[in-house]
Amino acid sequence: MRKQLETYKINAEGIELPVVITGGPGLIPEYELVLVTIGVATNAMLDEVRNELIEQVTISSKEILDPKIIAKLKATFMEKANVILMQKLPNLAEKVRKYLIAHLLHEMLGLGRLEFLLQDEHLEEIIINSASEPVRVYHRKYGWLLTNIIVDTEAKIQNYSNIIARRVGRQITTLTPLLDAHLVSGDRANAVLYPVSNKGNTITIRKFARDPWTVTDFITSKTCSAEVFALIWLAMQYEMNILVSGGTGSGKTSMLGVCLPFIPYNHRILTVEDARELQLPEHLFWCPLTTRQPNPEGKGEVSMLDLLINALRMRPDRIILGEVRKARDAEVLFEAMHTGHSVYATLHADSMTETISRIVNPPISVPANLLSAVHLNVVMFRDRRQGIRRVFQIGEFITTDDEGKVSAKPNLLYRWKASNDSIVAHGDRLHLYEQLSRHTGMSMQEITKDLAAKEKILNWMVKNNLRTIADVGKIMKQYYLDSAMIVEAATKNTPLKKVLG
Repeated sequence: MRKQLETYKINAEGIELPVVITGGPGLIPEYELVLVTIGVATNAMLDEVRNELIEQVTISSKEILDPKIIAKLKATFMEKANVILMQKLPNLAEKVRKYLIAHLLHEMLGLGRLEFLLQDEHLEEIIINSASEPVRVYHRKYGWLLTNIIVDTEAKIQNYSNIIARRVGRQITTLTPLLDAHLVSGDRANAVLYPVSNKGNTITIRKFARDPWTVTDFITSKTCSAEVFALIWLAMQYEMNILVSGGTGSGKTSMLGVCLPFIPYNHRILTVEDARELQLPEHLFWCPLTTRQPNPEGKGEVSMLDLLINALRMRPDRIILGEVRKARDAEVLFEAMHTGHSVYATLHADSMTETISRIVNPPISVPANLLSAVHLNVVMFRDRRQGIRRVFQIGEFITTDDEGKVSAKPNLLYRWKASNDSIVAHGDRLHLYEQLSRHTGMSMQEITKDLAAKEKILNWMVKNNLRTIADVGKIMKQYYLDSAMIVEAATKNTPLKKVLG
């Protein structure tokens, strides 16, 4: 017999709906969204309301592409739908009326019942495999779950794909059956049409974090230690280059995003991504750039390389590349490092040794001597059995020249110790402190003192439960404006309210 494992509520367009996770010994957990059943007569009435709304509210192609206008359009729809329903059913309870308005809004401007799933902060992925299967979701706590949501026709799935495509000015058809795009909310969507997807039309949505991870979250969850973050903070403060490696789903992009608030507020930052995933505090001087797929005629593509080359012409202080995949991208990226730009990027590799191997061998094939420009390599790890993500290794690359043949090897500074789930110091800093001293003009004693102060600040933030990206951003900005004040506040454990105002 199935038991209730957990229940919570989600909110979409002002409507609260319960979510119930059920399971038990020997049973696969399932995800149930408790929906209100709409009868045949009510559906017929809603069709009339829908037709009236279409007559009263016109939408241009420009409006459908603009996320800001979409928000205003939703407000207009809700207002007019409320008036029409009040006229047709004046005695309808307010709670029921709001639900019907939300239902209309989701059907006319959104992705139907999927809109409720998009508002669940516990979900990472939403998958439609075909009209013959229930929607599946990836829950942060329970992993893959079957839901009670079914998209009942292949035509409806294709219509959802078309809605997603139109929002980014693209098409998905039998001739162009693949789509990689993003929703108005920023969530990343991929669609594949039948018969390329043999079971039926498929949509995969990777959810964009509404409440992004921050450095204090990572310290609290033991993903990384305050000591390691202090080192990364110092390196980023003084414009040193960092690569974040890891396997699929290990938290590479999350780790990079967590570290970006360490950048001084007056530095110009350019991010280059396939889809917007990184979120930075509002105070940072940031310009996000995203790639664009070609149209059905093969025109209009804006590649990662195009954006990377263009970014170098925009007078950046910092360049962040979503992921290094191709040789040309890597060449431009390493050239940017060697010409004095501060660069951060992610790469698929499970260890420091594999990171070097991936960079110097095909398809990337960057000469080993260029690796000297990378000051730190952070390797992320995901333990699927325990459902945890950890910083697995952090270190530097050491390049050597043996009779004209340059090679690179890793020098491990910290590593994750599985036996007690902690990150421990491992080796000597052969070049890092020397490079830090050259970048900062500080002595070794001053660098050690600065690292201790930064670690104290981070632990103070954790102790005071400061965790939103806005609040972390405020502390970082204040640090660069008056570091002595923040260090003193951390030393005296001053309440954050006094510091943040």
